[in-house]
Amino acid sequence: MTIELLDRLRILLTSLQDAVRDRLVTARNHQSTDDLAAVAEVTVADTIYRIDKVSEEVILDWFEASWPDKHPVELVMEGAEGGDAHTFPRGTPPTACEFVCILDPIDGTRNLMYDKRPAWILTGLAPRRPEGTRLADIVVAVMTELPTTKQWASDQISGVRGCGPRGLVAERIDIRSGRREPLALRPSQAADFRHGFASIARFFPEGKTMLARLEESLWEALYGLGTSASPLVFDDQYMTTGGQVYELMVGHDRMLGDLRPLVYRRIGFDSALVCHPYDICTSMLLEEAGGLIEDPFGRPLDLPLDTTSAVAWMGFANETLAGQVRPILQRLIAEQLA
Repeated sequence: MTIELLDRLRILLTSLQDAVRDRLVTARNHQSTDDLAAVAEVTVADTIYRIDKVSEEVILDWFEASWPDKHPVELVMEGAEGGDAHTFPRGTPPTACEFVCILDPIDGTRNLMYDKRPAWILTGLAPRRPEGTRLADIVVAVMTELPTTKQWASDQISGVRGCGPRGLVAERIDIRSGRREPLALRPSQAADFRHGFASIARFFPEGKTMLARLEESLWEALYGLGTSASPLVFDDQYMTTGGQVYELMVGHDRMLGDLRPLVYRRIGFDSALVCHPYDICTSMLLEEAGGLIEDPFGRPLDLPLDTTSAVAWMGFANETLAGQVRPILQRLIAEQLA
């Protein structure tokens, strides 16, 4: 498997995401919010809305028409749980596939269907491992922004593992004309969190108090609370994992994390509304850009490429910031969530 092959597959996957974005923009412009926000299906992974179904149709049609037959692939996708495996060429046994492609058709569906903030298409490609393909096996990743109605720009970032920042292709696309311009990627080089954005995800009511208490304890340990007349650290709850990875990559945020699986386990709440492997499948792009994504205990993320595993993660713009948080966070997890 060569870098040249992986780069060709990267380019193919960017064209897939272009097609999905363009179809969703068309649907959004011709259908009402109520239509797109209607529940289409409830799966073990998540609630699937009609807007999700629009993207799924494009994806399956694209793989059938455009994926190269000489590199058989199994598609693992939110909304496609159960039933026959999605393999291309059609009918290929999963064990005969060369690659596994994990894909989130819309990460941040609720943002997009109410036209609040952009959502993202996320794709990771990994060589199949007979013993089970895992998140760390992903060698190609692509993410494309799904813009709101007032937004003309769609950012797209893609890359091949092991090539570093120079191997990343980042572009800003004008969806009106198709024009592409280079997009600068530079995670924050700040040495602390003062006067910057850093947050722990607490998107839903369940567990919110515990998550807020843990984050408040983190900032108390680092800087003390009430020591400044104005806030030292700013919070932003961007309800899409792909969007959070993007915010770290472009330098908007210094730390983001999602500890909901730990909290939900602590309170006995069995919820599908957590991060799954398809939500975090583009994490290698942040790592290639110089940032870090790890589990809450400082270890590499090690999860199967499926649609159901719960993922707790922490992302940092640089190692200096991560080193300040790790020991405090791990102590707080032991004290508050064990």
